[in-house]
Amino acid sequence: MTAAKETARSPEARRALVLHDRPLVVDLIRLTLNHGLFVVRATSSLAGAVEILADWHPDLTVIDMDHDDSTALLQRLGASNRLTKRVTPALGLTRRGDLKTKLRAFDLGVDDILTMPFSPEELLARCIVITRRATGTDRPIVPTIKLGEMEIDIVDRQVRAGDSIVHLSGIEQSLLYLLASRSGQIVTRDEILDAIWGPDFVAESNIVDRHVRSLRIKLMNDYKQPRFIATVPGKGYRFIPTFSNEGWDGGQRSHDDDAPS
Repeated sequence: MTAAKETARSPEARRALVLHDRPLVVDLIRLTLNHGLFVVRATSSLAGAVEILADWHPDLTVIDMDHDDSTALLQRLGASNRLTKRVTPALGLTRRGDLKTKLRAFDLGVDDILTMPFSPEELLARCIVITRRATGTDRPIVPTIKLGEMEIDIVDRQVRAGDSIVHLSGIEQSLLYLLASRSGQIVTRDEILDAIWGPDFVAESNIVDRHVRSLRIKLMNDYKQPRFIATVPGKGYRFIPTFSNEGWDGGQRSHDDDAPS
């Protein structure tokens, strides 16, 4: 899809360039920033970023500061900004939350830095705030985001489908977003652990299954006839991008307690 087509579909959207080499993280960022607020183009290398920048000037960059090409991309953007007299704000992402890493990122020119794993609502809010500072244009910090037939208020953590509203915890919302970002694809338990809790988290053996079970109960999602989250035995879970309002109003209870792990 060309940048022109993307912009035509979302005339009010800002352009966001993402440098990250993990497809699951890229998909999560793309889902979080889309919805009419940002048009996202992503790459896993400096060469890919240079190709995108040849005909597409971003309003925001989201850069993995642990990536080998992060410094070179920030330097290239800085040089380009001096020539064009434009400002391209940057949000840095890092798995290392120590002060030295953060100070280095700011020294290289990022406007803000976010430690991974991150929550979708914080990523979106920070991206909107730093683009608002750079452009002077006021944009709403928190929109309502749609996932198929569901609408999510990411501040109040409310999910609306049909005539009903449910409230999610922060982890449940992040889990829903993570699964939805790979809509129709399998997300393994290890990928979920890494994306939501981080690689250094010492997990209980069933922590992922417990949170999926809790999320399903709130969504009135029977694992035997899943409408949102399907179990793939021995592998993980898959988000189902379809919705039926049957049973959502509480007439049907989840049987997740009997679900296989």
